[in-house]
Amino acid sequence: MLRFNNDYNHGAHPAILKALTDTNDNAYGGYGLDEVCDAAKEEIAKYLQNPQSQIHFLVGGTQANYTVIASILRPYQSVLCAESGHIAVHETGAVEHTGHKVETLPHQNGKITAGQIEEAAVAYETSLIPEHITQPGMVYISSPTEFGTIYTLRELEDISAACRAHGLYLFLDGARLGYGLGASDNDVQLSDLARLTDVFYIGGTKCGALFGEAVVINNPELQKWFRNNIKQNGGMLAKGWLLGLQFLTLFKDGLYMEIARKADEYAMQIKEAFAKKNIPSFIESCTNQQFVVLTNAQMEALEKNNIFEFESRIDDDHACVRFCTSWATKQEEIDSLVADIAAL
Repeated sequence: MLRFNNDYNHGAHPAILKALTDTNDNAYGGYGLDEVCDAAKEEIAKYLQNPQSQIHFLVGGTQANYTVIASILRPYQSVLCAESGHIAVHETGAVEHTGHKVETLPHQNGKITAGQIEEAAVAYETSLIPEHITQPGMVYISSPTEFGTIYTLRELEDISAACRAHGLYLFLDGARLGYGLGASDNDVQLSDLARLTDVFYIGGTKCGALFGEAVVINNPELQKWFRNNIKQNGGMLAKGWLLGLQFLTLFKDGLYMEIARKADEYAMQIKEAFAKKNIPSFIESCTNQQFVVLTNAQMEALEKNNIFEFESRIDDDHACVRFCTSWATKQEEIDSLVADIAAL
């Protein structure tokens, strides 16, 4: 059985495993205050081109999301996000558990717009009962989104401008950021994110690492005491160099971008194979996540050799499913899946 159900179903890139083995007999300082983490931050900083940016390593995406959000918002503030946003639908109320409401907005292909943010901000600013409702204090977006779509540079610029005009912090979830940066349609660079967002993170768990996310805080106002928040929320890994070493390996020679781009190329082969069979996409994605509409018979046929993700029922005979490539996907696996699709 070939797994196309997610992009975290393998361990880690061989280069990371080798780096961990090669340094296993070395001793380092704890809690991320070591030379390996420092070196990793230096490599990432080359892409950011923002001397004000501060980098922290956390273990996972949900942990990064609620730690960042809870460390920034005041007790009476909420966070705006797409109704399909990860913090709204896939994190068991982790943000709400910190005492902050997640206010959802209708999405367009997984994305929200500057206009929607403007409308939500003005609604609060003109409310006659502002002390009785939560105050939007942050905007949360993901790129790629839960549907594999990405924000364009123009969209990010407009969203950033709307946030700044209304005093909202902008936080971008980059759990799959590598696959967004590697997409053929992408026009956004890490330096753009360092310029336009207050905080974003670079996903490692789904992009080649055993585990780990690199949180990048670009707004100096938000940097003080962030390590305290990491510790309080159980996110400060004693063996912090294990996180640093993985990101050092991914960014030292451009490996992060290389493996993500390859995964996107494999996803495009899957997309093309479905298109040749006139099997429609549920949503158009240029990244490693491909959503298609299959009949029950087509699903049953493909399930004989492949594992993929059931997303939602469309009608009695059709469903939306997801095929996901990753840094670990091999060409022979794609060839096998493409042959199965061709045989439908």
